[in-house]
Amino acid sequence: MTSQADAPAAAPLSTDVLIVGAGPVGLFAAFEAGVIGLSCRIVDTIERIGGQCIELYPDKPIYDIPAIPICTARDLVDRLVEQCRPFDPPMHLGQCIDSIERLDNGHWRARTDKGLTFDAAAILIAAGNGSFVPQRLTLDEAVPLEDRHVHYSVRKQSDFAGKNVVVAGGGDSALDWALALRSVAKRVTLVHRRNGFSAADSSVSKMRQSVEAGEMDFIVGSIAALNAPGGTLESIEIRQVGSSMQLDADQLLVLYGLVADLGPIAKWGIDIQAGRIVVDTSNYESSCPGIFAAGDIAGYPNKQKLILSGFHEASLALRKAYSYAFPDKKRVHVHSSYDAKLAERVQASHV
Repeated sequence: MTSQADAPAAAPLSTDVLIVGAGPVGLFAAFEAGVIGLSCRIVDTIERIGGQCIELYPDKPIYDIPAIPICTARDLVDRLVEQCRPFDPPMHLGQCIDSIERLDNGHWRARTDKGLTFDAAAILIAAGNGSFVPQRLTLDEAVPLEDRHVHYSVRKQSDFAGKNVVVAGGGDSALDWALALRSVAKRVTLVHRRNGFSAADSSVSKMRQSVEAGEMDFIVGSIAALNAPGGTLESIEIRQVGSSMQLDADQLLVLYGLVADLGPIAKWGIDIQAGRIVVDTSNYESSCPGIFAAGDIAGYPNKQKLILSGFHEASLALRKAYSYAFPDKKRVHVHSSYDAKLAERVQASHV
């Protein structure tokens, strides 16, 4: 799919549907939009496709996707991206929609924190539990060191080259990066509060083998303080059961996971209850006409937080969204098996 540059557009980018969220539900919605004849664009605060599936559990198995007995979250996202290929929906990643306003023609004007503006007939919010932000260290001295010595993601591995690197965390991201940085860092030390991990078994096994081989270190403990005289990180105090220790460190990579935050969505004037957008289950439209919600962020009685539920919600939402994009046109339902134009697109995308 096409990933768009971050440079602000001179004029609003026009689309039938603006999809907020590039996770599984947002990706399937992009496919469904194309099937029924709607153009769409996808916006996500995360800088890569996949949403919380990729950020939180990329390699853990999923068993409840129809017709797929077992797949990983990464596999599922790859398949959904492949399914979207015939329509090549533009992707605007690393962008957060700050504000929306209703235009005189009934469309919505949406603006991102990086200056992009969209003109959309409808908006479908498929943002999972909301936007995700890194869980930060609760140490005052960490703030002035951010992006220089304290990091919550890896932009360039070269930033860690030849350094004493401490990676904090026990999930997939922490172990994957600890293992990856072995090849560039002077020394890598993984710090986790316990000897058990939430990462994939294969990653844990690889990490333990690497420690045994002397390729990296692992310490059970938690980060208690940062020693950074003159604004330069020199060491980290590690709190352990009944004691503490000082660990030499040039760079600290904190990968405690992501926390959900509705962010600006909470200020859009939509009816929200218990952190979920209240929707009409006949079409998953919110209290604001033309704004829909699907997936975990949609709230209604007997809501089931399942990916397949999100697929169903997005499908019905888009069929109502069609009436906002084409108010004078009646949409004719065609089963995909008999949709000649869809068949041509799919075949052309696989040539």
